[in-house]
Amino acid sequence: MTESQVDLEGLVRLRRDLLASGMTDPQIDRLVRAKVLKRIRYGAYVQYDLWEQLSPEDRHRLLARAVRARAHSATALTHVSSLIERGISLWGFPLDVVHTTRTGGDHRAGRRQKDWVPHRSILEAEDREELNGVVVSTAPRSAFELTTLGGVERALVAVNRLLHAKAMTMIEFKEQADAHRDWPGSLTTNLVVHLADARLESVGEDRFSYLVFKQGLVRPEPQFEIFDELGTLVARVDFAWPELGVFVEFDGKVKYERYRRDGETLDDFLMREKAREELVCQLTGWTCVRITWADLARPELVASRIRKVMAARKSGVA
Repeated sequence: MTESQVDLEGLVRLRRDLLASGMTDPQIDRLVRAKVLKRIRYGAYVQYDLWEQLSPEDRHRLLARAVRARAHSATALTHVSSLIERGISLWGFPLDVVHTTRTGGDHRAGRRQKDWVPHRSILEAEDREELNGVVVSTAPRSAFELTTLGGVERALVAVNRLLHAKAMTMIEFKEQADAHRDWPGSLTTNLVVHLADARLESVGEDRFSYLVFKQGLVRPEPQFEIFDELGTLVARVDFAWPELGVFVEFDGKVKYERYRRDGETLDDFLMREKAREELVCQLTGWTCVRITWADLARPELVASRIRKVMAARKSGVA
């Protein structure tokens, strides 16, 4: 369990347990209307004030426990739900749907519901483990599973986050891809294998790397180190094209939270970042392109701007 995750053991209360404690259905309904209880899904409840305090990820984890409480005993959390249980950052996947797979018996999955997708497969012993008191698919298996849900970009984010967290190795991920070549979605899997990079440090960097690929730009070097005249490391830029004299810095909330010093205001941090950028430009003579989260929604425009900067560098204008 990560430091930011909440211990959810015993928090889900099923209808049958509430009835056994002496409550009636009308009483339960009144508590829900009064916002004393929160109905997570049919027949499953939690204290309302606790639900309000939970992050979207922990709400998903609680929903997953509500699903498992009424599911077949051989049900394991897989796909999106396995990664959320690991505390891995995701992008583009809805968190109001729980994904499961059975760990034994036949391949029957059960009926799909609006908040639950039981996948038709069997999770063998080598592909599952226990985490935070629930059975989940292993990190390499989960990574492969997400590539089958469609969408290269969102699958790439998940795989990179697992790689960067050292929850799995690239070899382990490739082994899963090779072992399931006959599964639907193998083309997405193969592309994610090609694009995955453990060096990327955030969801924003993952998405920018996909933008580079999708827009046909030359692949940059991530986490490029900059040294001063004495050979001292003074900076590490997010992406760089050293041969073109261009580097990219991604501005995102994660960077602010990770690199702000104790007691440092946001303005102080931004001023320090500006001084750092100026130092890099002075030492290298390169041009900086800053990318924001909003820019990622306009990939063609971003790519066009980068191409213009590169063209200016080649012509000696920049």
